[in-house]
Amino acid sequence: MLSRPRSTFSISSLGRTARGFATLLLAAAIAVSGSVSAFAQNVPVVRDAEIEALVRDYARPIFKAAGLANDGVNIILVNDQSFNAFVTGRRLFINTGALMMAETPNEIIGVIAHEAGHIAGGHQQKLREQLERAKTMAIIATLLGAGAIVAGATTNSRGLAGAGMGVAAGGGEMAQRSILAYQRTEETTADRSAITYLNATGQSGMGMLKTFGRFQSALSLSGAQVDPYRISHPMPQERIANLEVLVKQSPYVDKVDPPALQQRHDMMRVKIAAYMGGQAAATRLMRKSPGSLASRYGEAQLAYLYGNLAASLAKTNALIKEQPKNPYFQELRGDILMKANKPKDAADAYAKAVSLDPARSGLLPVSYGQALMAVGTPKSLKKAVVQINNGLGRDRENAEGYRYLAQAYGELGNIPAAELATAEGRFYSGDYKNAKIFAMRAQQKLKRGEPGWLRAQDIINYAPSGKIKK
Repeated sequence: MLSRPRSTFSISSLGRTARGFATLLLAAAIAVSGSVSAFAQNVPVVRDAEIEALVRDYARPIFKAAGLANDGVNIILVNDQSFNAFVTGRRLFINTGALMMAETPNEIIGVIAHEAGHIAGGHQQKLREQLERAKTMAIIATLLGAGAIVAGATTNSRGLAGAGMGVAAGGGEMAQRSILAYQRTEETTADRSAITYLNATGQSGMGMLKTFGRFQSALSLSGAQVDPYRISHPMPQERIANLEVLVKQSPYVDKVDPPALQQRHDMMRVKIAAYMGGQAAATRLMRKSPGSLASRYGEAQLAYLYGNLAASLAKTNALIKEQPKNPYFQELRGDILMKANKPKDAADAYAKAVSLDPARSGLLPVSYGQALMAVGTPKSLKKAVVQINNGLGRDRENAEGYRYLAQAYGELGNIPAAELATAEGRFYSGDYKNAKIFAMRAQQKLKRGEPGWLRAQDIINYAPSGKIKK
């Protein structure tokens, strides 16, 4: 089930002095930091087994073509309505807005190919080096300017003091423009790399052109006057001009997405619209293809979300009859039965979802475990612990999963394990202070040197690096 986000993205102010350059450095720091989890950086993460599996299917051949197949690149969904994606370290973040606005898989695949170009090109490490150079430029300019200001003050020369202030400000401006120019160059390089990966995988680049066309239309409609030297990306019109020849020269320019993949994409869009945009947004999409599988899936989702459980169950059962091996229809059936207070039947549905899931998502076993917990017998609680641990083994950073695991252990009377699970959940939520407290409490009850004790020690010793302070 698509989860609603539990946090919001926020960045504290760095103050008013040299605001433009400081803001640039902060943005770049976010772009190159990969050591802190998405939750710890307060990115509004959205979790859904179906959508994550689809986006990974989009990314897999692209990553292989880019030489990233074995580099463990994680894809994370962000609850944001804008059409955007970005990378930090080995994490690729994609906004739900991009997924919902993209009418074809090819548009999202083009976005992924572009971001893969950044990762494969080592652009984040190179940006770190550029930042160091820019900081040096700014510091030197500030020192020179400060010297001129002092000299002006001692000689009572207002002109010299004013020139000193100009030197300091100009140095910061030069540093900022240097970074932005570098970033524009890397964006162009990533665009060209994306076309290479698309050609290598036999896919069209028309989705990329459509995306940049969307940006160009939005810019034109806004009426904004943009200084091309003060932005980190080339202007959309410039990007289209640079890529259009390459895209149209490709032998795959007219290739369209396979119908089965397009169907999954349409279902994803309706699902995001239902959960994130509400009934009106989902209905608008469903009207474009009345009677389609995606529309009927949307109807089942909306009936579930707005409390008509009987109708939702009937619609979902019909979907299952049509596609009996679809794990996400079984997942929806489990969600409906849980909401209807039928945990045993829900557990059966989730068990089927887990067994059918080719992507081996860690989310589905956790849902299965939740249903088993709701059954409430000692046997079902023990089984719940096994299933939730299975899910967390596949998806270690699922902070919510640890909360359910802690509850299951607590109901079984295993307090040390419950406290360690609580510590894990706090840790992956970025709440390091309370993670350490619960880890110390767990460690006091665990045997020294055993795996649980050692994991508690790891949490106690953890020192966050690269975390943006608020």
